[in-house]
Amino acid sequence: MHELSLIESVVALVEDERRKQDFSRVRVIRLRLGALGHAEPEALRFCFDAVTSGTIADGARLEIEMVPGEGWCAGCRRTVPLDERFAACPICGNAGVRMTAGDELRVAEMEVE
Repeated sequence: MHELSLIESVVALVEDERRKQDFSRVRVIRLRLGALGHAEPEALRFCFDAVTSGTIADGARLEIEMVPGEGWCAGCRRTVPLDERFAACPICGNAGVRMTAGDELRVAEMEVE
């Protein structure tokens, strides 16, 4: 389950920000998670409480915003929706679609005290 290490990385990032900005508690962590990424939202939520226990984020709420898959098609020269990695363009059928969104995992926002 790599979601455990992903949440550990998120907590490390939050701890780094605490040192920079000098806050005492994290109330909410908002993640942007790509729909085509390899992390499962429910697995992230499952790991969150265990990983944050005893940290600055202990008791914080995890909110996950899903980012849909999207890509640039060189064939029809437009941005197209993607339902899976390496999918052909749903408009022209071109196989050379470059994914531009849907693979991310980033901390979008935090509410702190």
